Amino acid sequence: MQSIRDRLEIILSRLANRAGDEKVFTKLYAEAARAAADASDARKKAGVTLGPLDGTIVSIKDLFDVAGEATTAGSLMLRTATPAVRDAAIVSRLRQAGAVIIGKTNMTEFAFTAIGDNMHYGTPGNALDSSRIPGGSSSGAGVSVGEGTSDISIGSDTGGSIRIPASLNGVVGFKPTARRVPLTGAFPLSGTLDSIGPLARTVAQCAAADAVMAGEVPTELAAISLAGLRIGIPRGVLFGDTEDKVAEAFEHCVGKIEKAGAHIVDLAIDDMIAEFRAATKRGSIAAMEGAEVHADWLATGASVPVDPHVSGPLSRAAMLPTPVYIRALRRRRALIAAMDERLASVDMLALPTTPVTAPTIVSLAEDAELRDRIEGLLLRNTQVANQFDLCAISLPMPGMALPAGLMLVARNGHDQRLLRIAAAIEALLGGG
Repeated sequence: MQSIRDRLEIILSRLANRAGDEKVFTKLYAEAARAAADASDARKKAGVTLGPLDGTIVSIKDLFDVAGEATTAGSLMLRTATPAVRDAAIVSRLRQAGAVIIGKTNMTEFAFTAIGDNMHYGTPGNALDSSRIPGGSSSGAGVSVGEGTSDISIGSDTGGSIRIPASLNGVVGFKPTARRVPLTGAFPLSGTLDSIGPLARTVAQCAAADAVMAGEVPTELAAISLAGLRIGIPRGVLFGDTEDKVAEAFEHCVGKIEKAGAHIVDLAIDDMIAEFRAATKRGSIAAMEGAEVHADWLATGASVPVDPHVSGPLSRAAMLPTPVYIRALRRRRALIAAMDERLASVDMLALPTTPVTAPTIVSLAEDAELRDRIEGLLLRNTQVANQFDLCAISLPMPGMALPAGLMLVARNGHDQRLLRIAAAIEALLGGG
């Protein structure tokens, strides 16, 4: 049996070999990781375990506090910020569970934008084809799991920032119900919409990491039968402009799920989506709340360069009057209740996570219009779960040359059940 320390050294040497061109990680904790790996190996030898994450190699997005250092959140502006006094809540919970924290992964500046590019720290190439985008904002997280430089990577998801990179890099990504996992010590984008969740190779790994971060005791996912489950397909706007290969893979997955005895029903939610769009027409909740987080430098001007794809939308949102924001939140509350009622007739929704596979980095850099179109498509399906306060998971769809995910979405608080169903579907599709 290979020791945890040996596995860690293999990964560290891989990273050392490309140190001159490192874009997936922004920081490595080699010595601390070695100490954690040795401690885990010693426990194993003594027949002691701290649970399923003991000895698991975990990376964290560059927006989680680690005591003694500045949290840069993908920006140059925060490099000189006051060092964090203590670890983020989820970081200390992961350490206590025996996780070996190897480093911090790259992200889009301030967790804004879905493409995954970063003009300051470089753009991590997709795990399957480095000329293609990784998806964002948890870009390094998706690539790290996809390329095997961490077993589990922790990201944040405000409009799809865990599930988009999971979809494009062919891994599993779980967005829990918001506020299930504490945001303490995580650099915010939107206090209303932010969720913290894992990317991993399997649903079981995601479930274990989620339980630890939520302060629960991780237990094995109880098997669940797909027979008799009701799965809603929200055909309509969320299915427009879908690449043929993605649509084919999705229909293939749904066919297999139906063969396993699940009832597939069409469930229209286009009216809800239209109402939400109308409620946030002048500014998205994420942009308005982000504008408050960054109000000081937006008012005075930034002292260092900021990605214009980030500063543009934030400064526009900063100009909106307070009633616009309060009204959007009030409408959202009513729409959350209406969506919960709509979803009561099904066990979950199924749809493609992203309607497209990863385009090349160059194609988007050269064509601003294409970039905007792709970004809109990447966010379109995933953001529904954040907007309506739901939980969601992306599973890799089998048989795709370039990956795309199958997204399963469940009601607020139904996280455990969603994970159990996802594990059953993962097994059915030959994953895990």
